[in-house]
Amino acid sequence: MLKRARDSLFDVVVFWKLDRFCRSLVDLVKTEEELDKLGVGLHSVTEFLDTTNPVGRFNFRNLASAAELESDLTSQRVKLGMYGLARERKWPNDRPPLGYEKNDDGTLCVDETEKELVRLIFDLYIQERSMPQVSFLLNRRGKTTKRGDSWCRQSVGKVLRNELYIGHYQIADFQATVEEYQILPDAVFDEATAIRFRFKHAQTGMDSSRKQSKAERIINEYRAHQNGDLS
Repeated sequence: MLKRARDSLFDVVVFWKLDRFCRSLVDLVKTEEELDKLGVGLHSVTEFLDTTNPVGRFNFRNLASAAELESDLTSQRVKLGMYGLARERKWPNDRPPLGYEKNDDGTLCVDETEKELVRLIFDLYIQERSMPQVSFLLNRRGKTTKRGDSWCRQSVGKVLRNELYIGHYQIADFQATVEEYQILPDAVFDEATAIRFRFKHAQTGMDSSRKQSKAERIINEYRAHQNGDLS
């Protein structure tokens, strides 16, 4: 339908009832917004809804407000549920980070085998100071990610940024220190973090220098051209 609307094959959509057109108010609002941009109106045969006239658009806006309220309430319920899990130090999904397994009660426990892999990743990074090099070494040793995939720069970086390894537990807006979740000394994590940020800042500075050099080169070429014209 939307494809045909984009091709300007019609200017109004007629349906029997709203629940036969869209399954939820949220979907209805999104569809109406897109159709409205395409100059297409909505008309319900059995309900007082017709976005091709002012009264119908007013009624639809009321429905849109109700849909927004529904979405906000759903988001709030999800957030409260996450906060409840966090207060009990539980993990919100079935995919705990590398180094952990999920208990039946929802809390985490340290996986001793994966813990050694986490420590190896940090040790290699502190030694090599390169995420691509760490991923290369891990793959050469036959190490895989928690999902069984090969390592890459992004997956190594995800491990290096995870503060759960020093017991810093954060879900939603809830934060706490959970000692039983810590599998790395603070000093090791801090050293790896310092290396990451040093290289990040160095790269940023390098990019700025390159931009400045390019700008200066353009200005110098322009001045040389102007001087040539004047002579």
